[in-house]
Amino acid sequence: MDNKQKTGSPDRDLINISEAYEVRDWADKFGVTHVRLKAAVNAVGNSAKKVEAYLKKNK
Repeated sequence: MDNKQKTGSPDRDLINISEAYEVRDWADKFGVTHVRLKAAVNAVGNSAKKVEAYLKKNK
């Protein structure tokens, strides 16, 4: 479970696809669907930087 009291780094740098609000927020940030975001996390892990790079590379 995500600790909502810890909102700084590294929590801000990781995507927790088990939390609906994180999936929604990160999908909005990257301009992708929830399904595409989850696929990216499955492909490269939960690092926001890696997911962003993956999504840009695989438009």
